[in-house]
This record gives sequence, structure tokens and C-alpha cells, in this order.
Amino acid sequence: MPSPVQPQNPPIQTGVGAALPRIDGPLKVTGRARYTSDHRYSDMLIAVPVCATIAHGDIRAIDTATAAKMPGVRMIYTHENIGRFFHINPSSGVKTDEKRPPLEDATVRYYGQYVALVLADTFEQATAAAAAVRVDYRKEAHDVRKELAADGKPKVDSERGSPDAAYAAAAVRIDQTYTTPVETHNPIELHASVALYDSLTQSFTLYETSQAIVNHRGVMSQMLGVPPENMRIVTEYLGSGFGGKLWPWGHSLLAAQAARNLRRPVKLVVSREMMFHNVGHRTNTQQRIRLSATAGGKLTSLQQDYLFHVAQVEASVEHCGEATAYLYGTENLRVTGAPVKRHIAPNTSMRGPGAVPGLFATESAMDELAIALDIDPVQLRLLNEPAIDQSVNAPFSSRHLREALQTGAERFGWERRTPAVGSMQQDGEILGWGVAACSWMAKRVGAEVSVTLSSDGNARVSSGVQDIGTGTYTVVSQMVAETTGISMSDIIVAIGDTRLPPGPMSGGSMATASMVPAVAQAARAAMQQAVALAAEHPSSPLRGTRAEDLTFSGGRIHRRGQSPQSGVAFAEVLRAAQLSGVEGKGKSGASSSDPGADKISIHSYGAHFVEVRWQPDIARLRVSRVVTVIDAGRIINPRTGRNQIEGAVVMGLGMALFEETHYDQRNGKPVNNNLADYVMVTNADSPDMDVVFLDYPDKALDELGARGIGEIGIAGLAPAVTAAVYHATGVRVRDLPVKIEDLLKAPFRYRA
Repeated sequence: MPSPVQPQNPPIQTGVGAALPRIDGPLKVTGRARYTSDHRYSDMLIAVPVCATIAHGDIRAIDTATAAKMPGVRMIYTHENIGRFFHINPSSGVKTDEKRPPLEDATVRYYGQYVALVLADTFEQATAAAAAVRVDYRKEAHDVRKELAADGKPKVDSERGSPDAAYAAAAVRIDQTYTTPVETHNPIELHASVALYDSLTQSFTLYETSQAIVNHRGVMSQMLGVPPENMRIVTEYLGSGFGGKLWPWGHSLLAAQAARNLRRPVKLVVSREMMFHNVGHRTNTQQRIRLSATAGGKLTSLQQDYLFHVAQVEASVEHCGEATAYLYGTENLRVTGAPVKRHIAPNTSMRGPGAVPGLFATESAMDELAIALDIDPVQLRLLNEPAIDQSVNAPFSSRHLREALQTGAERFGWERRTPAVGSMQQDGEILGWGVAACSWMAKRVGAEVSVTLSSDGNARVSSGVQDIGTGTYTVVSQMVAETTGISMSDIIVAIGDTRLPPGPMSGGSMATASMVPAVAQAARAAMQQAVALAAEHPSSPLRGTRAEDLTFSGGRIHRRGQSPQSGVAFAEVLRAAQLSGVEGKGKSGASSSDPGADKISIHSYGAHFVEVRWQPDIARLRVSRVVTVIDAGRIINPRTGRNQIEGAVVMGLGMALFEETHYDQRNGKPVNNNLADYVMVTNADSPDMDVVFLDYPDKALDELGARGIGEIGIAGLAPAVTAAVYHATGVRVRDLPVKIEDLLKAPFRYRA
């Protein structure tokens, strides 16, 4: 069982809404927090995969003779001897983006696909032996082109009115195509698995880098052919995932199967190079946007036709129309999407899947429309604020995008903006200002929680959720403190283990909102037991008082209408009854199961304002300032919440300016498959950031009114950057990332 986390600081009574440091912070900064690859066992073997060096073809033969004789090598597996893996039952509800098990056959479908697995005593020995494995391939033609054309008729995501007719009749029209490239997840922590197998019980314990341990258990139990109760998944801490660690990947199956076959613990850590082809990526997209409007700026139609690449046998959808149908008001709209097959590894979720590339296209087109209309870009968005969610004909539960735009404009100083390209200059640099709106879904998934009030005065909250670096340990503790009034220094949080009550995944910005109802329910159930005990037990200091006349607050049980200090500590009641503790359980379902869920639209909103500085003489562009205003309901912890938005903004800058995975057309290999060549934002690139949260609790989703914030900070950031780039340079970048080659075409040249 993972070590539970308890704050190591003075008593903190405050719960929800307090800007508190992370309670797991001391463990992380002192090195006591255990990540997956930190687990070691005396008889543990190290696994290193062998990856295909072609993108399409078959394996004719694998020569392992030389590698098998090398020092420390214990076993080499191929598709011929690894043993049997099973496929997932499509109706089971569990998910993985690469449904084909590793080493299933001799067919190669993408560069880097696992073709063998070496087990040795040390990492160095396993790596050397893996390099000595020789694979003979029969190559076939492959296709890794980034240019996309639909293979068949696109699927209609959303449609209303007569968009073609409205577009044809409009006074002002925009018809442009925008592209986003492949982006690769590069969290600090590499994907890893440490697998243990107990042959007596035929059960597994897998230490994993997982954003969804309950789903991980379901996938692994099915594909390894063991009952779920024989599969334990543990993720104590995660060095970030950004969606790439949301679903299981083949390395986890390989480690587990090797551990079962060899009856020894096995560790497999994916290399940085393998991160570029074995554990997913954000797919490239190509989006045609058509907007039409009246001369006064009211949208008359919106059309979005998007394409995205997928692997040959997998099809994870990049739903670029996620926010399109409800963000702005128009009676005429159509959104279509279609996958295009390539000989590239399966794509997967990356922070803000679908909506992030989708908003780059739609918000860029809105900026172009504002220029064509000669209307301020903020004003254009305000003019097209919808009264209801037209995509489902339902009211918004809480929508304050108008205020986000107005607040952001005020804090940014937008009134000083002059619209002409290159017209704003400061300190010998040209300034460019851009704006974009953003949105992200707000949902809950199922969650179960246990809260135990102990005779030692502690409250222990347990759930099979996981903390992926976002502060889950802390906000769960705050929820318990809010409900019980117990000091956070007396609350113990146990998460990250499937032996605990099933928790939600940490993806889609849904974990926190999913935990709220279950935590509150479990805490209240425990409190009710303590109150009943206080009223009924003969040894209770409050015996003889009716339970309905008592209440639990401030960590104490007391008469209603009186202060907590007039009563007794709950621990005193438990000790008097000679009980170690009382346990309450809570369970919440998905938000889609709530009564009336289909009659209300629940989303988060926001606005980004970006300043760039352009020095044309040396072709230097930098983002100097970002103001972000977020409407995401009640923020449980503004400190960790602000950290989430700031991190998302930085990741959005990477999308706008730097990140792009390039594939070698000759063999399908990701060319820039390392941290030297795959350029990401560093501290030196980070701008001044001002993050503002609007405080409008949305109790349509949960009783605290909280919505998720992990994704929304990156949504809309890239188009705000490219709008600012246009304002400074006159260059409209429609193909991300912004490149120096684009900016050298700038028509405006400034001299100080």
C-alpha cells in the first residue's frame, strides 16, 4: 500500500478556497516521494525492448543468438515465445489506444514498434544485448506524409440551419485552412512499469506511470487473462503525463508477462527515444474554416471540416469540433471530421485533446474575420455571445465568457491597442497584441471514497484516484477539512492504489469534480456514525442527548445551536466507546447520469491576451506578457489552480512557437526524437503571466461548484499568439508552429 500523505505543517483549519501549498511537497523536495522507477528488488531483472527500424512490412527472421550469449542476459522474447495476450472486450468499458497487444504477430505497422524484449541483470547489459539483436525485414511502402486528404466521407459532428446558403449570401466571408503538427509528450518522468508476479496466488502487482489506475487494472487483467481481483495497480506519484499516461501501453504488458514467465520482478523504463513512437502523441490536424458575417459583425454561418491522422489499425479520434458548436451564436453551422490512416504509431490524448487544435483554427479565423470587418477582436466575440447552447438547445449552467473577455481586456490594457500592423512600438521593439477565447468541457466520472474518523484524532480519506502532479492529495484533504472542520494537519490522504475504493481517472479535467460528491458523502456518513455513537453509547460524554439534537463541526460533536467548543472532540467519543474508528463510504456517478443532465450545458470558459515583441533586424520574436482570465466555477485551491493555468500557458506557447515532431519520409522514423532536437519552452522563454479566476460556483456539476482547470489554460493560447504575431508583423501564420522563415516574409520593417 502506498504511504499515505499527511501535512507536515502547523494546524490548518481552512478547507476549500484556501491558497495552500501542496501537502506532498515536503516528500517531493526531500526525495522521499517514490515514483515508479524508484522501486527496486534484489532479484529484479531489467527489460529493454527492441524496436522496428521500418514503418511497414513483415519480420522475416530474428537472430537472437549473439545477444543471448552476452553477459547477464536471462531471456529474449519475440512474437514466437512471449506467450499469449488477449484482446479487450469492446463492451467492457475499459480503454487503451493501442488495442493490438505487443509482439502479437510478425507484421510491422509503424517505426519503433516493439519486435523483441531483452531481460538482463542490469540496464547496461540489457541495452547492449538489445542492440545486438538482428531483425531481417521484408519492407513494404509506407506513408507518413503530414498532408491530409479524407479517405472517405467525413462524419458530421454537429449541424444546424443551412450553412452553405448562409455563407453564399453573406456580406463578409472567411475561408482558410489551418494546420497543427504532431506533438510528442515529453514529461520529465519517462513511462515505466515495475511488475511483480506471485505464482502461488497467480496475481500481479504492477507499479505504473498511470493517470487512470482503475482503468489500467481493467485493461491489464483482460489482456493478461487474470481476474481483476488478481491485478493490483499502484501509482504513488507521477512526474506528469499530459494525457500520454492516461491509457496503458504495450511496455506494461511486456513487463508483466516477463515477470509471470520468469517468476522474477521486472522493470521496464521506456527511453526518451521510445517516447516518440511507443506511447502516443497529439496527431496532426488540417482544418478548413468558413465563417460568414453581416457587415455589423454578427455571424451568419460557421463551418469546420477537420482531418487528423491515425495509425493503421487504431483510431483515436481528435475531436477538433469539441467547442465549436456552442462557443459562438449562429443559426447555421456544420462541423465534420475524418481520420486519415498513416504508418505512424497510435495517437492519444494530449492536454486538451480535440478542443486545443480545434480552437487554434476557429479562433484564428475569428481574428481574420475581425480584421476583414474592421472590428475590434474582443468586440467581435462579445457581439456573438450566444443566449443558449445552440448545439443541444439547452441553457448554460454558468457562462461568464463575456466577463472573462472584459476583465482580461481591462487588466491587459487593451484600450491602448492600435489596430494597424506594426503600429505599436516600445524600447526599439514592435509590439503585437492578440486575444482568443477558450473553453473546455466540465464533467464527472464515477468515484468511490472512504473516510475514517480515528480515535487518535485523525481523519483518513482513501480512494483509488491518483495525483499526477496537479495537487490531488491537497485538494482532497481540503474537501475533507471543508466538510468535517478537522484541521488539515490531522487529515491523512491515501490514494494511488487499486486496493482502495475505485477512483476516477485524472484526465479531461474531471478528477477533482468527480471526487467532490463522493468525498462529501463519505465524510458525512462517518460524521453521522460519530454523532450517533455520542448520543447512544453508555460511555459517551454526551450520552442521553438525542442524535438529532447533536451536530458535528470543527472536528467536534456538540449540541445544535451551540459552538463546537461547547462539545467534545470526536476522538474522545471514539475512545470512550473503545472504537479505533468509524468509517463512512461515498459514491458518485458520472455527471451524465444526473437528472436533467441532458437539459443543461456545462463547460468552462476563459480568455487569453498575449503580447509579443518583434525585432525584425535580427528576426527575434518573443512572448513577453500573457493575461489569462478563467471562468471555471469555484477554485478549491487558487495556488495549485494558478500553477495549473501557468503550466498550461507555457505548454500552449510550445505549441504555438516550437513543438513539432518530424518524420523521416524514407523510413518513418521520428527525426527529432530527443530533448536536444525537439524544442520546448524553457524558463527563459516564459513570459510574465497574470492569471485571474472568476468566482462563480457551478453547482450543476457538484455541491462545491468546482469545475476542472487542467486543460482550459492551453485551449485558445496558440491562436492568441498568432493573432499577436500578425499584429506585430503582418504575417498570418496558419500552419503551426510559427517559424522564423514565416516571419522573414514580414511586410513591415521598423527602424528605431
